[in-house]
Amino acid sequence: MDKFRIMVQFLQANQESFMNGICGIMALASAQMYSSFEFTCPCLPDYNYAYGIGILIVPPIWFFLLGYVMNNNISVLTEEWKRPVGKRSKDPAVLRYMFSSMTQRALIAPAVWIAVTLMDGKSFLCAFSPTADLSEFLNESYQSLSQKELLKIQAKIPCKDIFEEHEIISREAATRYIRCLSQACGWTFLMVITLVAFLVRAIRPCFTQAAFLKTKYWSHYIDTERKLFDETCKEHAKSFAKVCIQQYFESISGEIVPQLPQPPGKKGKGNKDDDGEKQKSDEERLLGIRKEGDMNKVLWNWHTCKPALLLNKRTEEMNGHAHLDTHSLTDERHTKKKAVVYYSKV
Repeated sequence: MDKFRIMVQFLQANQESFMNGICGIMALASAQMYSSFEFTCPCLPDYNYAYGIGILIVPPIWFFLLGYVMNNNISVLTEEWKRPVGKRSKDPAVLRYMFSSMTQRALIAPAVWIAVTLMDGKSFLCAFSPTADLSEFLNESYQSLSQKELLKIQAKIPCKDIFEEHEIISREAATRYIRCLSQACGWTFLMVITLVAFLVRAIRPCFTQAAFLKTKYWSHYIDTERKLFDETCKEHAKSFAKVCIQQYFESISGEIVPQLPQPPGKKGKGNKDDDGEKQKSDEERLLGIRKEGDMNKVLWNWHTCKPALLLNKRTEEMNGHAHLDTHSLTDERHTKKKAVVYYSKV
Protein backbone atom coordinates (compact mmCIF):
# COMPACT_ATOMS: atom_id res chain seq x y z
CA MET A 1 0.00 0.00 0.00
CA ASP A 2 2.85 2.39 0.80
CA LYS A 3 4.52 1.64 -2.53
CA PHE A 4 1.27 2.35 -4.34
CA ARG A 5 0.89 5.66 -2.49
CA ILE A 6 4.48 6.61 -3.32
CA MET A 7 3.88 5.79 -6.97
CA VAL A 8 0.70 7.92 -7.03
CA GLN A 9 2.55 10.84 -5.43
CA PHE A 10 5.35 10.51 -7.98
CA LEU A 11 2.87 10.53 -10.86
CA GLN A 12 1.11 13.57 -9.42
CA ALA A 13 4.42 15.40 -9.01
CA ASN A 14 5.41 14.57 -12.61
CA GLN A 15 2.04 15.06 -14.23
CA GLU A 16 3.40 16.19 -17.59
CA SER A 17 5.57 13.08 -17.96
CA PHE A 18 2.67 10.98 -16.73
CA MET A 19 0.30 12.43 -19.34
CA ASN A 20 2.88 11.89 -22.08
CA GLY A 21 3.14 8.28 -20.96
CA ILE A 22 -0.64 7.92 -21.02
CA CYS A 23 -0.71 9.30 -24.57
CA GLY A 24 1.96 6.82 -25.65
CA ILE A 25 0.06 3.94 -24.06
CA MET A 26 -3.13 5.03 -25.82
CA ALA A 27 -1.29 5.20 -29.13
CA LEU A 28 0.05 1.66 -28.65
CA ALA A 29 -3.39 0.51 -27.56
CA SER A 30 -4.96 1.94 -30.71
CA ALA A 31 -2.45 0.09 -32.89
CA GLN A 32 -2.98 -3.13 -30.91
CA MET A 33 -6.76 -2.79 -31.14
CA TYR A 34 -6.54 -2.42 -34.91
CA SER A 35 -4.34 -5.49 -35.24
CA SER A 36 -6.75 -7.57 -33.14
CA PHE A 37 -9.84 -6.11 -34.83
CA GLU A 38 -11.68 -8.51 -37.16
CA PHE A 39 -12.31 -6.50 -40.30
CA THR A 40 -15.42 -7.72 -42.16
CA CYS A 41 -16.39 -5.76 -45.23
CA PRO A 42 -20.08 -6.16 -46.24
CA CYS A 43 -19.10 -6.27 -49.95
CA LEU A 44 -22.27 -4.46 -51.02
CA PRO A 45 -22.23 -1.29 -53.12
CA ASP A 46 -24.56 0.58 -50.74
CA TYR A 47 -22.66 -0.27 -47.54
CA ASN A 48 -18.97 -0.57 -48.42
CA TYR A 49 -18.26 3.16 -48.30
CA ALA A 50 -20.10 3.72 -45.00
CA TYR A 51 -18.35 0.76 -43.33
CA GLY A 52 -14.87 1.63 -44.57
CA ILE A 53 -15.07 5.34 -43.73
CA GLY A 54 -16.68 4.51 -40.38
CA ILE A 55 -13.71 2.30 -39.45
CA LEU A 56 -11.39 5.12 -40.49
CA ILE A 57 -13.18 7.96 -38.60
CA VAL A 58 -15.29 6.66 -35.69
CA PRO A 59 -12.50 5.04 -33.58
CA PRO A 60 -10.27 8.17 -33.83
CA ILE A 61 -13.15 10.28 -32.53
CA TRP A 62 -13.54 7.87 -29.61
CA PHE A 63 -9.79 7.98 -28.88
CA PHE A 64 -9.86 11.78 -29.11
CA LEU A 65 -12.64 12.10 -26.53
CA LEU A 66 -10.97 9.47 -24.35
CA GLY A 67 -7.80 11.57 -24.39
CA TYR A 68 -9.76 14.49 -22.95
CA VAL A 69 -11.42 12.28 -20.35
CA MET A 70 -8.12 10.85 -19.09
CA ASN A 71 -6.50 14.28 -18.88
CA ASN A 72 -6.84 15.77 -15.38
CA ASN A 73 -6.41 19.30 -16.70
CA ILE A 74 -9.81 19.26 -18.40
CA SER A 75 -11.49 19.92 -15.04
CA VAL A 76 -8.95 22.69 -14.28
CA LEU A 77 -9.68 24.32 -17.64
CA THR A 78 -13.45 24.10 -17.19
CA GLU A 79 -13.26 25.46 -13.65
CA GLU A 80 -11.06 28.38 -14.73
CA TRP A 81 -13.31 29.13 -17.70
CA LYS A 82 -16.60 29.10 -15.76
CA ARG A 83 -15.48 30.67 -12.47
CA PRO A 84 -16.63 34.23 -11.61
CA VAL A 85 -14.06 36.95 -12.19
CA GLY A 86 -14.01 38.26 -8.62
CA LYS A 87 -10.73 39.88 -7.67
CA ARG A 88 -8.73 37.94 -10.27
CA SER A 89 -9.16 38.49 -13.99
CA LYS A 90 -9.22 35.66 -16.50
CA ASP A 91 -6.68 35.60 -19.32
CA PRO A 92 -8.05 34.00 -22.52
CA ALA A 93 -4.48 33.32 -23.72
CA VAL A 94 -3.87 31.03 -20.73
CA LEU A 95 -7.09 29.14 -21.43
CA ARG A 96 -6.14 28.76 -25.09
CA TYR A 97 -2.69 27.47 -24.11
CA MET A 98 -4.18 24.86 -21.75
CA PHE A 99 -6.71 23.79 -24.36
CA SER A 100 -4.08 23.51 -27.10
CA SER A 101 -1.81 21.43 -24.84
CA MET A 102 -4.61 19.00 -24.05
CA THR A 103 -5.66 18.84 -27.70
CA GLN A 104 -2.13 18.03 -28.86
CA ARG A 105 -1.93 15.11 -26.44
CA ALA A 106 -5.44 13.91 -27.27
CA LEU A 107 -4.66 13.84 -31.02
CA ILE A 108 -1.79 11.34 -30.71
CA ALA A 109 -3.87 8.15 -30.47
CA PRO A 110 -6.32 9.14 -33.28
CA ALA A 111 -3.40 10.02 -35.54
CA VAL A 112 -1.81 6.62 -34.89
CA TRP A 113 -5.11 4.85 -35.66
CA ILE A 114 -5.59 6.73 -38.95
CA ALA A 115 -1.98 6.15 -40.00
CA VAL A 116 -2.10 2.41 -39.22
CA THR A 117 -5.47 2.06 -40.97
CA LEU A 118 -4.26 3.79 -44.13
CA MET A 119 -1.01 1.82 -44.18
CA ASP A 120 -2.90 -1.45 -43.89
CA GLY A 121 -5.41 -0.46 -46.59
CA LYS A 122 -8.31 -2.76 -45.69
CA SER A 123 -10.82 -0.03 -44.86
CA PHE A 124 -9.70 2.05 -47.85
CA LEU A 125 -10.13 -0.97 -50.10
CA CYS A 126 -13.60 -1.62 -48.72
CA ALA A 127 -14.69 2.01 -49.02
CA PHE A 128 -13.43 2.84 -52.52
CA SER A 129 -13.45 -0.48 -54.37
CA PRO A 130 -16.96 0.07 -55.85
CA THR A 131 -16.27 3.62 -57.07
CA ALA A 132 -12.60 3.35 -58.07
CA ASP A 133 -11.66 3.50 -61.75
CA LEU A 134 -10.52 -0.08 -62.43
CA SER A 135 -10.95 -0.08 -66.19
CA GLU A 136 -7.27 -0.95 -66.68
CA PHE A 137 -7.81 -4.30 -64.90
CA LEU A 138 -11.07 -5.15 -66.70
CA ASN A 139 -11.18 -7.86 -69.35
CA GLU A 140 -11.77 -6.38 -72.80
CA SER A 141 -14.42 -8.99 -73.64
CA TYR A 142 -16.63 -7.67 -70.80
CA GLN A 143 -16.53 -3.96 -71.65
CA SER A 144 -20.26 -3.95 -72.37
CA LEU A 145 -21.25 -4.49 -68.72
CA SER A 146 -23.69 -1.99 -67.24
CA GLN A 147 -22.58 0.40 -64.51
CA LYS A 148 -24.78 -1.30 -61.91
CA GLU A 149 -23.38 -4.74 -62.63
CA LEU A 150 -19.83 -3.40 -62.57
CA LEU A 151 -20.44 -1.81 -59.15
CA LYS A 152 -21.65 -5.14 -57.77
CA ILE A 153 -18.57 -6.93 -59.09
CA GLN A 154 -16.13 -4.30 -57.79
CA ALA A 155 -17.84 -4.27 -54.37
CA LYS A 156 -16.91 -7.96 -53.97
CA ILE A 157 -13.18 -7.30 -54.46
CA PRO A 158 -12.39 -7.00 -50.71
CA CYS A 159 -14.11 -10.35 -50.05
CA LYS A 160 -11.82 -13.10 -51.28
CA ASP A 161 -14.19 -15.93 -50.39
CA ILE A 162 -17.21 -14.74 -52.39
CA PHE A 163 -15.44 -13.18 -55.37
CA GLU A 164 -15.99 -15.43 -58.41
CA GLU A 165 -15.62 -13.03 -61.37
CA HIS A 166 -11.93 -13.69 -61.94
CA GLU A 167 -12.39 -13.84 -65.70
CA ILE A 168 -13.97 -10.35 -65.72
CA ILE A 169 -11.49 -8.42 -63.55
CA SER A 170 -8.16 -9.25 -61.94
CA ARG A 171 -8.85 -9.11 -58.20
CA GLU A 172 -5.20 -9.23 -57.08
CA ALA A 173 -4.17 -6.38 -59.38
CA ALA A 174 -7.12 -4.23 -58.34
CA THR A 175 -6.43 -4.92 -54.64
CA ARG A 176 -2.77 -3.95 -54.96
CA TYR A 177 -3.69 -0.79 -56.84
CA ILE A 178 -6.20 0.40 -54.21
CA ARG A 179 -3.86 -0.50 -51.31
CA CYS A 180 -1.08 1.43 -53.01
CA LEU A 181 -3.33 4.50 -53.08
CA SER A 182 -4.18 3.92 -49.41
CA GLN A 183 -0.51 3.76 -48.40
CA ALA A 184 0.21 6.91 -50.39
CA CYS A 185 -2.53 8.66 -48.44
CA GLY A 186 -1.07 7.27 -45.21
CA TRP A 187 2.42 8.63 -45.89
CA THR A 188 0.94 11.98 -46.93
CA PHE A 189 -1.04 12.09 -43.68
CA LEU A 190 2.10 11.35 -41.63
CA MET A 191 4.05 14.06 -43.43
CA VAL A 192 1.28 16.62 -42.92
CA ILE A 193 0.84 15.98 -39.17
CA THR A 194 4.61 15.93 -38.66
CA LEU A 195 4.98 19.26 -40.45
CA VAL A 196 2.11 20.80 -38.47
CA ALA A 197 3.56 19.51 -35.18
CA PHE A 198 6.94 21.00 -36.09
CA LEU A 199 5.38 24.37 -36.87
CA VAL A 200 3.38 24.40 -33.64
CA ARG A 201 6.15 23.21 -31.33
CA ALA A 202 9.19 24.90 -32.82
CA ILE A 203 8.26 28.04 -34.74
CA ARG A 204 5.46 29.45 -32.55
CA PRO A 205 7.67 30.34 -29.54
CA CYS A 206 10.12 32.16 -31.83
CA PHE A 207 7.57 34.80 -32.83
CA THR A 208 5.76 35.25 -29.50
CA GLN A 209 8.33 34.23 -26.92
CA ALA A 210 7.21 36.66 -24.19
CA ALA A 211 3.53 35.80 -24.57
CA PHE A 212 4.37 32.10 -24.77
CA LEU A 213 6.37 32.21 -21.52
CA LYS A 214 3.63 34.19 -19.79
CA THR A 215 0.85 31.82 -20.78
CA LYS A 216 2.96 28.78 -19.93
CA TYR A 217 3.84 30.18 -16.49
CA TRP A 218 0.25 31.04 -15.52
CA SER A 219 -1.11 27.74 -16.80
CA HIS A 220 1.38 25.97 -14.51
CA TYR A 221 0.38 28.32 -11.71
CA ILE A 222 -3.32 27.48 -12.06
CA ASP A 223 -2.57 23.76 -11.99
CA THR A 224 -0.21 24.08 -9.00
CA GLU A 225 -2.61 26.31 -7.08
CA ARG A 226 -5.41 23.81 -7.43
CA LYS A 227 -3.19 20.94 -6.25
CA LEU A 228 -2.02 22.89 -3.20
CA PHE A 229 -5.57 23.95 -2.39
CA ASP A 230 -6.75 20.33 -2.57
CA GLU A 231 -3.87 19.20 -0.33
CA THR A 232 -4.62 21.96 2.18
CA CYS A 233 -8.30 20.99 2.23
CA LYS A 234 -7.38 17.35 2.80
CA GLU A 235 -5.08 18.24 5.70
CA HIS A 236 -7.71 20.53 7.21
CA ALA A 237 -10.42 17.88 6.85
CA LYS A 238 -8.18 15.28 8.49
CA SER A 239 -7.33 17.58 11.42
CA PHE A 240 -10.98 18.67 11.74
CA ALA A 241 -12.10 15.04 11.90
CA LYS A 242 -9.41 14.11 14.46
CA VAL A 243 -10.23 17.02 16.77
CA CYS A 244 -13.97 16.39 16.42
CA ILE A 245 -13.57 12.69 17.27
CA GLN A 246 -11.25 13.44 20.19
CA GLN A 247 -13.68 15.97 21.65
CA TYR A 248 -16.53 13.53 21.21
CA PHE A 249 -14.76 10.71 23.03
CA GLU A 250 -13.57 13.08 25.76
CA SER A 251 -17.13 14.26 26.37
CA ILE A 252 -18.54 10.74 26.36
CA SER A 253 -15.78 9.18 28.48
CA GLY A 254 -16.65 11.43 31.44
CA GLU A 255 -20.25 10.23 31.39
CA ILE A 256 -19.72 6.50 30.80
CA VAL A 257 -16.26 5.49 31.94
CA PRO A 258 -15.21 6.56 35.46
CA GLN A 259 -11.93 8.39 35.56
CA LEU A 260 -9.23 6.22 37.16
CA PRO A 261 -6.14 7.77 38.73
CA GLN A 262 -3.05 7.23 36.63
CA PRO A 263 0.13 6.09 38.38
CA PRO A 264 2.79 8.78 38.41
CA GLY A 265 5.76 8.12 36.22
CA LYS A 266 7.94 9.59 33.56
CA LYS A 267 6.49 7.38 30.89
CA GLY A 268 2.93 8.57 31.44
CA LYS A 269 4.07 12.16 31.55
CA GLY A 270 5.93 11.77 28.30
CA ASN A 271 2.90 10.22 26.61
CA LYS A 272 0.76 13.07 27.90
CA ASP A 273 3.18 15.63 26.50
CA ASP A 274 3.24 13.83 23.14
CA ASP A 275 -0.56 13.76 23.00
CA GLY A 276 -0.66 17.42 23.85
CA GLU A 277 1.78 18.26 21.09
CA LYS A 278 -0.18 16.21 18.57
CA GLN A 279 -3.43 17.89 19.61
CA LYS A 280 -1.75 21.26 19.39
CA SER A 281 -0.49 20.51 15.89
CA ASP A 282 -3.98 19.43 14.85
CA GLU A 283 -5.37 22.63 16.33
CA GLU A 284 -2.85 24.68 14.37
CA ARG A 285 -3.75 22.93 11.12
CA LEU A 286 -7.37 24.02 11.55
CA LEU A 287 -6.19 27.60 10.75
CA GLY A 288 -8.88 29.08 12.99
CA ILE A 289 -11.78 27.45 11.10
CA ARG A 290 -13.70 25.35 13.61
CA LYS A 291 -17.30 25.45 12.32
CA GLU A 292 -19.07 23.84 9.39
CA GLY A 293 -20.59 27.14 8.31
CA ASP A 294 -17.22 28.89 8.35
CA MET A 295 -15.65 26.17 6.20
CA ASN A 296 -18.53 26.31 3.73
CA LYS A 297 -18.12 30.07 3.54
CA VAL A 298 -14.39 29.72 2.88
CA LEU A 299 -14.98 27.23 0.07
CA TRP A 300 -17.74 29.37 -1.44
CA ASN A 301 -15.58 32.50 -1.33
CA TRP A 302 -12.70 30.60 -2.94
CA HIS A 303 -14.95 29.66 -5.85
CA THR A 304 -16.77 32.98 -6.29
CA CYS A 305 -13.96 35.40 -5.46
CA LYS A 306 -10.41 34.12 -5.59
CA PRO A 307 -7.81 36.35 -3.94
CA ALA A 308 -5.92 38.81 -6.09
CA LEU A 309 -2.30 38.09 -6.97
CA LEU A 310 -0.68 40.93 -5.03
CA LEU A 311 2.15 39.22 -3.17
CA ASN A 312 4.74 41.91 -4.03
CA LYS A 313 2.73 44.64 -2.26
CA ARG A 314 2.90 42.85 1.06
CA THR A 315 6.60 42.14 0.78
CA GLU A 316 7.28 45.79 -0.03
CA GLU A 317 5.35 46.87 3.05
CA MET A 318 7.27 44.40 5.18
CA ASN A 319 10.55 45.60 3.68
CA GLY A 320 9.51 49.20 4.35
CA HIS A 321 8.81 48.41 7.99
CA ALA A 322 12.14 46.65 8.22
CA HIS A 323 13.93 49.69 6.80
CA LEU A 324 12.12 51.95 9.26
CA ASP A 325 13.12 49.69 12.14
CA THR A 326 16.75 49.68 11.08
CA HIS A 327 16.78 53.46 10.71
CA SER A 328 15.25 53.89 14.15
CA LEU A 329 17.79 51.53 15.66
CA THR A 330 20.69 53.38 14.07
CA ASP A 331 19.29 56.73 15.24
CA GLU A 332 19.00 55.42 18.77
CA ARG A 333 22.56 54.14 18.67
CA HIS A 334 23.83 57.52 17.45
CA THR A 335 21.97 59.39 20.20
CA LYS A 336 23.35 57.02 22.80
CA LYS A 337 26.88 57.53 21.50
CA LYS A 338 26.41 61.31 21.49
CA ALA A 339 25.11 61.23 25.05
CA VAL A 340 28.04 59.15 26.20
CA VAL A 341 30.51 61.56 24.61
CA TYR A 342 28.77 64.57 26.16
CA TYR A 343 28.83 63.21 29.67
CA SER A 344 32.42 62.04 29.31
CA LYS A 345 33.50 65.64 28.72
CA VAL A 346 31.84 66.79 31.93
